[in-house]
Amino acid sequence: MQTVAKIRLNDALVKILEKEGIKFIFGHPGEQILPFYQALRKSSIKHVLMRHEQGAAHAADGYARSSFQPGVCVASAGPGALNLVMGVATAYKDSIPLLVITGDVPCQFKGENVFQDIDINDVFAPITLQSHLIRKPEEGIKLIKEAISTLKKGKTGPIHLNFPRDVLQLEIDQSLLDETVKLNHPTDGGNFKQAEELLKKSKKPLILAGAGVLWAHAVNDLRIFAEKHQIPVATTYPARGVLSEDHPLSLGLLGLRGTEAANFAGRNSDLVMALGCRLSERTRKGLGEVPIIQVNLDGKVLSGKLNIQSDVKKFLTKIRETSPENTDKWLKELSKYSKTHKIITDSEKTPLKPQSAIKEILEGKGDSIVVNDAGSHTTWVNLLIKSLEPSSLIFSGGLGPMGYGVPAAVGVSLARPDKRVVVVVGDGGFQMTLQELATIAELDLPITICLINNRSLGIIRQWQELYYDIPFQVELDNPDFVKLANAYHIKAKMVNSPGDVLLAVGEALKVNKPVLIEIIVDENENIPLPE
Repeated sequence: MQTVAKIRLNDALVKILEKEGIKFIFGHPGEQILPFYQALRKSSIKHVLMRHEQGAAHAADGYARSSFQPGVCVASAGPGALNLVMGVATAYKDSIPLLVITGDVPCQFKGENVFQDIDINDVFAPITLQSHLIRKPEEGIKLIKEAISTLKKGKTGPIHLNFPRDVLQLEIDQSLLDETVKLNHPTDGGNFKQAEELLKKSKKPLILAGAGVLWAHAVNDLRIFAEKHQIPVATTYPARGVLSEDHPLSLGLLGLRGTEAANFAGRNSDLVMALGCRLSERTRKGLGEVPIIQVNLDGKVLSGKLNIQSDVKKFLTKIRETSPENTDKWLKELSKYSKTHKIITDSEKTPLKPQSAIKEILEGKGDSIVVNDAGSHTTWVNLLIKSLEPSSLIFSGGLGPMGYGVPAAVGVSLARPDKRVVVVVGDGGFQMTLQELATIAELDLPITICLINNRSLGIIRQWQELYYDIPFQVELDNPDFVKLANAYHIKAKMVNSPGDVLLAVGEALKVNKPVLIEIIVDENENIPLPE
């Protein structure tokens, strides 16, 4: 009688991840996930020890946005899993493909209110595409395969798998590892013909590209289609650089903080093709009463005149030969409007203005990837940057948590070792996840952190002054950030004068190591209000 080879579920999960090409897992160990870590110890997959689980989720998110592959983060039961919530919600709002793995108390103790027992799946359900509690090892094998397949080929977003510790240690037949799973991704091909007819009649077409173009690996398809038919392209926030913003057909960002050219086109076009975007309230500020063909794998976000539930690449393949009417007149009309924001930077004035500092950061960064945090500096970066490549600007658009930038930069740097990474972060956001300086130092990552220090929660102060007349609880009594970085064995310096920021960024990028630059700016400067 032939003996069937057995393997523990923890070892099987790691082998599947290896086979699927996972190179990094971002996590923090804890008691209930230890069997998984024991299997990971013998794996070719590199585990990146983050100093907080929120950092693990943000790092996996940054890795996904930069590699166009799923990111993976791991935590233990109870507090470990709950600490992931901010980062998982961030990824959910921006449709970032994350595989989220948590450990849990053994099955016999679930619901018994024992130490660290909490209904993790109920917490994760609203902020993930799927959240599963695994009670049988065979189920775990099937679900992890389905999750990876979905994240690579289907609708993107976080998928959560919760493994009780005892289940991780159960044995299964090793043959299960070789079984394949097949998913049927929904498509609505019936509307392609209608889309072609609308495009043929259009005299003023506009492509509105979202991040779904990136996840569909359709960047080249988009550029070829736009160039062939001479259709202008605007983008949403997370899709900036999908078509280089110095390309003749690029109009830049559309919507809130959008360019004059993009918003004019959005309000005066006779047909918008919204590809891989969800038409958020910020994007709709740049759109008029115009027919919209919306293409997205996520049926929940479809809200156009003509909705097509499809992969963007498939859609572009279907209509690549379909031409609108001659667009020369339309392009000439758009050429009268600015594709850049006219920002006065007061470069010679002191105290140093934040917009002047950020202008110097962007001038000195070269081809580095910029990772943006949340705060008043976020607006200045978005107004001043020109994105020339896909995913050259990384930030959280949908949720906007403070503290995203530094841990996300870890994932970005590991995903793109050919690039330097420049983080722009405020003094408030930096102090929410600064413990990840330890991770950056340990891995010796070439990350330059540009810390904009206005000694306050600047954007909140501005809103308080605007709506409530007087600021309250927004002043920050900050530490010595240079000494703090040095304590983590990271080189650092402080600058506060025009011209010095540009020099400091240039010097930092040359050393190919972690560097922190504290930039003292005018604490009373406000961002411009949107029109």
